[in-house]
Amino acid sequence: MSRWREGWREARTARRLGHLYVGLTLYGLSCAMMVRAGIGLDPWDTFHQGIGKQTGWSMGIATIVVGAAVLLLWIPIRQRPGLGTVSNVVVIGLAMDASLAVLPEAHGLGLQIPQMLAGVALNGAATGLYISARYGPGPRDGLMTGLHRRTGLSVRLVRTLIEVAVLASGWLLGGSVGAGTVVYALAIGPLAQFFLRVFAIPEPGAAGPATVGAAEHDAPPREVNYVPPGAER
Repeated sequence: MSRWREGWREARTARRLGHLYVGLTLYGLSCAMMVRAGIGLDPWDTFHQGIGKQTGWSMGIATIVVGAAVLLLWIPIRQRPGLGTVSNVVVIGLAMDASLAVLPEAHGLGLQIPQMLAGVALNGAATGLYISARYGPGPRDGLMTGLHRRTGLSVRLVRTLIEVAVLASGWLLGGSVGAGTVVYALAIGPLAQFFLRVFAIPEPGAAGPATVGAAEHDAPPREVNYVPPGAER
């Protein structure tokens, strides 16, 4: 029985790692798809794009640098990073740059709209995958949940204040804001919730994937699994 349990644990760990790294890679791809669609980005990617335009950095490098800077802000709010936190900082940016290198720009709404919608849907699936791995929050949502705990303000309010500031800053720096920004804001929460249930990895004795997924996504603290909307970044 002990050998069986050990084998089960190893298989479960391999599955969690697969969810983490496949999810983060697909997240970078989905961001690149939205960039190439050219009709608006989510608040953080608007900020990353704006920084890239001002510095000459690629968008992936800007994403990595911002992620690392946000991670430093965890120190005063006493947040603890995990494997998923560090992986989030690096893998998404690298996957984004690799995807941008091969994806062409979409021209005309007949191509832009489907690509934007596909990017948002893939982003939701990627979010569900890597949150389900449960290897620690990403730097941006970890900042939000940390501030929530330290200030006593609601997660929704903290998230809204930060993302409005990030979106406004990104727009002033030259980042893309448009219809896609609105679509992302409205769709990502329900999509992440759905895919978290689809990809949930049950604990021993759990009632089932749907139960585990729902519990994990609704309980604060990553970037974590707090109330949607929001992707884990």
